Amino acid sequence: MFNENINITDYCSKRERLPLVPKISPNWITADYLGSVKCRISNSFRMKYKVAPGLYSLGEPDENSDVFASANYKLSFDILRKALNGLSAWILVLDTKGINVWCAAGKGTFGTAELVKRINKVKLTNVVNHMRIIVPQLGAVGINADEVRKQTGFKVYFGPVYAKDIKNYIEAGKRKTPEMRKIEFSTLNRLILTPMEIIPAIKKFFIFAIVVLLFFGLQPAGVIFKNAWVSGAPFLLFGLISIIGGAFITPVLLPFIPFRSFAIKGWIIGIISVAFILFFLNLHGQKNGLIRSVDFLFFPMASSYLALQFTGSTTFTNMSGVKKELKIALPIYLISVAISIILLVIYKLHKLAVI
Repeated sequence: MFNENINITDYCSKRERLPLVPKISPNWITADYLGSVKCRISNSFRMKYKVAPGLYSLGEPDENSDVFASANYKLSFDILRKALNGLSAWILVLDTKGINVWCAAGKGTFGTAELVKRINKVKLTNVVNHMRIIVPQLGAVGINADEVRKQTGFKVYFGPVYAKDIKNYIEAGKRKTPEMRKIEFSTLNRLILTPMEIIPAIKKFFIFAIVVLLFFGLQPAGVIFKNAWVSGAPFLLFGLISIIGGAFITPVLLPFIPFRSFAIKGWIIGIISVAFILFFLNLHGQKNGLIRSVDFLFFPMASSYLALQFTGSTTFTNMSGVKKELKIALPIYLISVAISIILLVIYKLHKLAVI
């Protein structure tokens, strides 16, 4: 559960009737910085980057100190405790299955039922005299504040979007300025997220490369390396271009590419990329009409598919919009793949003089 990286310095209990609560530091250690990088480039690591749900104390909190709710995704937890440096507070960690607040709220794990369950499980009414809990604004979609108050007596305050604004929010009497409600999604923000799409795609690319080389190299006498490389290399180049176009260029240029649909944005970048390569590079083996058709059918769709995966990391779409786009795009992707395979089979049979 990675609790060894939280830097628990002690256990505190303000009153004898309270359970021992882990006391944490707002300061990050080396493992925290390394983890914050690794969870952005490794999906398998990110899904295991968790802290145990429950109540934590930061500073020297007492019965009047504020309570902040967080996800048990460790990076979310770490960002919150770092932002609370200098304050004394309680942090109530919900079991979101290792998913960040925003995504967990959409999935329902950062939700009313879990918040109520966690408040009751840690006996929060015995910890604080007040009846209030501060929830991240990005978790609002999953929390029914009236229901929480009805079941626990705690009034939910929806804090600022970013943890860095919490101190100003507290100093302002728990009032948010318009800036505290805005979600930033700058070019840098999008750039930071691209490794999460690029790295899995690159791993799949190696399988794609083996299949392509075997397909183009296959001859009656066996697999001929020269044929595999001469005819297959352009396909490999287009495969890499599709990854760059869909998982990198599209996210970075997101606001500037026409249309709202991520699938269309990625397809546009894919078409431009294929046309650019064919126009400026004299690719041997790419003059065949069937192959050229596959170039413009399969690879822009691959770029489109990768761009569509970015919807889970963006502020540009909501859950219903994502589902609608997937419902339309997935059948098109499947049809495009099927047609591409048929065209390649016809091309191969023609090359082998079968037809």
